[in-house]
Amino acid sequence: MSKSDQLPAFVWLWFPLVLLAGQIAMEIAVPERTLSALLSEGGPHEAFEFIFTAAAFCVALFTLQSVDWKTQRWLGLWVLLAVGCCFYVSGEEISWGQHLMHWTTPEFWSGINDQNETNLHNTSSWLDQKPRLILELGVLFGGIIMPLVRRFRPAMLPQKFNMIYPADILSVTALVALFINCADRIGNHFQDLFLFQRASELEELYLYYFVLLYLIILRRRILQNQR
Repeated sequence: MSKSDQLPAFVWLWFPLVLLAGQIAMEIAVPERTLSALLSEGGPHEAFEFIFTAAAFCVALFTLQSVDWKTQRWLGLWVLLAVGCCFYVSGEEISWGQHLMHWTTPEFWSGINDQNETNLHNTSSWLDQKPRLILELGVLFGGIIMPLVRRFRPAMLPQKFNMIYPADILSVTALVALFINCADRIGNHFQDLFLFQRASELEELYLYYFVLLYLIILRRRILQNQR
């Protein structure tokens, strides 16, 4: 593992695991009404999702300035994509300021937004479920499958793209996100086995945290490569 891929154990190991343990304890011990309030649109989970995506946007934006566009145009486009995606998601998480300023949704927008908010992801599955599915698959492949391939079949991964492959330490966050997704699917089939009241929100938290850590490591790789 290169120095740029190393992060404090608390960041990549203990924080995801402690957060999961805390959530499970809350699901068991906290009254349902209180838990619903904590998991609501204005709850701490939503706040952390915005913090993670906004921080990821800032990291990607600063990284964009460090890319050598003459020799690494494809890398610049990859980071530029990250900038755009993180900006969109962070804005959507707070309905572009509505959750903070509490303005009223215009009547014409309420007619097409199924949650009466000034955002885009509640207007179409193409702006919500489809991008989320792409992110889920990306985290699954990049955080779980790719490390296994790198360990047992490294020749299958083109060396040209080594710079953007997720670091192995991100597997912990990816595995927790997969666990939450599987628990939710099991709960949908067996109603008495619901482990998380709003698994989708909790999974999003880990997906966004994965992206944040990924971009931090990517920035460190780029800066190290320039030295």
